[in-house]
This record gives sequence, structure tokens and C-alpha cells, in this order.
Amino acid sequence: MRIEIYLRRAAARFFRKIAGVCALFLALPLLALAAPAIQCAPGVELRLSAPLSTQGSLLLVEVRSAKPLAELQGEWGGRAVSFWREDGPRDLRRALLGVDLEKPAGAYALTLTAQTQRGAAVSCRALVRVRAGRFATERLTVQKQFVEPSPEELQRAQEERQRLREIFDQVTPERLWRGGFRVPLDGVATGGNFGRRRILNGHPGSPHSGVDFPAAAGTPVHAAQRGRVVLAEPLFFSGNTVVVDHGLGIYTFYGHLESLAVKAGDVVEAGALLGQVGATGRVTGPHLHWGLTVSRARVDALQIVKLLGKK
Repeated sequence: MRIEIYLRRAAARFFRKIAGVCALFLALPLLALAAPAIQCAPGVELRLSAPLSTQGSLLLVEVRSAKPLAELQGEWGGRAVSFWREDGPRDLRRALLGVDLEKPAGAYALTLTAQTQRGAAVSCRALVRVRAGRFATERLTVQKQFVEPSPEELQRAQEERQRLREIFDQVTPERLWRGGFRVPLDGVATGGNFGRRRILNGHPGSPHSGVDFPAAAGTPVHAAQRGRVVLAEPLFFSGNTVVVDHGLGIYTFYGHLESLAVKAGDVVEAGALLGQVGATGRVTGPHLHWGLTVSRARVDALQIVKLLGKK
């Protein structure tokens, strides 16, 4: 009897240990919300908001220094990383790394160079690992005009696409926004369809680079943060469209609007009215298409709300 009781207690202890290990294993993604700090030099450290990233995601980079830095430059994926300074007792710089929706999976080096006010050189390097995203594929049969635009329409669409590329390639050197970013519709927290690829009548299309918010026509659309309007006009695919430059290579995109309440050149504050939800352009019903571009990378716009949301 004693042996049986001992064996039962030993088995219970064993299974409790196994359960604890499993619980720890399952909790790892929750524990690993931030990558460990990298020491660039005495008193200078680099942190990333996550140790891994996926296609279409956004990472927050932080450089903390006990002593003021005179210069700080970064490079990732062949493009400069634009830092801004945060207020506080220490020298704290932040930047956003955008992982494009179609960036190949792999490891990419983030390199930083800086100088202290006394001229001492500081350098740092971190590998940012990018995993393939899991995006839905949808097959639809639609009317012919949705997949076979006329030569004139095709030329217009190509010209507008090139124009948008040229806009997103410009980096305003200063930060124009203040505070956290918000979702453009009141009372809405989530959207869908980012990264989804549609196959229309057997023809694969480009992945969906924005977040869709179904809403009634006429619903007010607000600026996600302070910035300068660089485009406010009808486009072939996205209909009435507004693009806002927030500085440092960060742009938000608002498509399919019923009407426009701003014009190019306007400086808008966070929450300013940009227009109303509509069904203009190549759509079948009213909704807001909200996009985010960071240093030419097409990323999930909802992530900037999480990383730089209201504080």
C-alpha cells in the first residue's frame, strides 16, 4: 500500500512538472514581446520591440544612451532609418522599421553608427529575422471590367502607381506627428483583409496592402495623426483618395472616400476630418481602405496604433 501511494505521488509530481514545462513553452510568445537589449557601447543600448518579424509588420527601434549622442544614423534593407528624439532625462531615440508585405523571408542586418558629443565613435549591429506572413487567398468570379481594364484605364492606373511611388520615396526629415496614432473611424478598433490576395476570374492580383473597415457611406474619416496632405484627388483603383505625410518616411493612405474635405498642402491635426466613407474607385460596396507606408514598405496600419498608440 505504501509503495502504491508513493508511486501515485511520484507520478503526480512528474505530471505537474511536465504541465509546468508545457505552460512555460506555450507562454514563450507572450514572454518574448521584446528582444533582449544589445550593448552598443558603455551606456548605449539598442532594443527592438520584438525578436522576430513577419511580412507586413512593424518594429519599434529604441536607442538609449546615458550621455547625449551628437549623431545617430541607421541603415536597414538598403534604406536609411529615420530616428526621432523622445523627451526625458536620458538620450532616447526611436525609429520604425517597416517590413514590406512582399519582403523575402530571411535575416537582415540593422546597423547603427553614432558619435558622442566628445567625438567617440559608437557602432551597433542586430539581425532582424523576417518570417513569411500567413495571408488569405480568395477566388472570385466578377464582371469582366474588374479584371480587364481598357488600355486608357490601364495607362492611367500605371501613371498613378508611379506617382504614388514617387510620393512615398520622399522622406520629410522632421517628425510632423505628435503623440499616438489612432484608427481613422470613431469607435472602431479592428479591420481586415490586410495581405489578402484575390484571384479574379483566374487572374491573381497584387496582395491587399491596406486594412479594410466596412462602414456606412458618409461615415466621417479622420486623420490618424498630425501631418501634411500630399494627395487629395480621385484615383483609378482607390477612388477619392487622401495621402498624409507624417514625416520621417511615414505616410497614411485613405481610399474609396465618398467626398474629400481637404486638399494637397493642408496641414491637418490628429482627428481632423479628411472625408467620408464611400464606394468610389474599383469596389463593390462602401468601406474605408486604410494603408500605411514606412520607408516605402507596405505594412499593416493597425500596428502603428499598437506601437505608437495613445499614451
